Amino acid sequence: MKQTKFLFLLTALLSMVGARALASDISVANADGVTIYYIWANNKTELSVTYRGSTCNSYNNEYTGNVVIPESVTYNGKTYPVTSIGLEAFSGCSGLTSVTIPNSVTSIGSYAFRDCSGLTSVTIPNSVTSIGGLAFSGCANIKEPVYTSSVFACMPRSYQGEYVIPGSPKSIASGAFSGCSGLTSVTIPNSVTSIGYSAFEGCSNLESVTIGTGVLSIGSKIFDYI
Repeated sequence: MKQTKFLFLLTALLSMVGARALASDISVANADGVTIYYIWANNKTELSVTYRGSTCNSYNNEYTGNVVIPESVTYNGKTYPVTSIGLEAFSGCSGLTSVTIPNSVTSIGSYAFRDCSGLTSVTIPNSVTSIGGLAFSGCANIKEPVYTSSVFACMPRSYQGEYVIPGSPKSIASGAFSGCSGLTSVTIPNSVTSIGYSAFEGCSNLESVTIGTGVLSIGSKIFDYI
């Protein structure tokens, strides 16, 4: 009986710890009065943008309209830099229309903007050097390619014809061209060293891909459903 009670209490405590680990740590309104949720990063010296609640599905459209993420946040008298957009931070926010990311941010997590169907504009600074897999999957209404000087992350699904990736990015993010059924050819520059998984998944009219000489790794399923 005592052992059963102990196991029950241990399970309850572990579930509470797990839930707390996923929840936001603080919430602070930006200059426009929009509440943004954060978790601590790097030993509580930095902040990462996250969702509201214990999971990304806890609330619907906690982020809507135009959201400007600040470079830093002052909380309890101290100022902390915002350095990342976390895993699934904006996932499922169909009412989100545009996002401006500051120069303080260096990484964007996987699925960060998944299924943000109303999203049409994303401003990402060149400070961002890492964009996680399928960060923009399901964002069917993005009008312009999303990329930085280091990584090409998302192509508008409405794009038609040939496309030459501009600049000198180092990587093509996972799912970067997924679902671009009107795309017929892509030219990848020599600067690119890696191409993520499912990069061209569902590009049903893709006829040619010219890959530069710098590519060292190619993910799985990059040409699925073609």
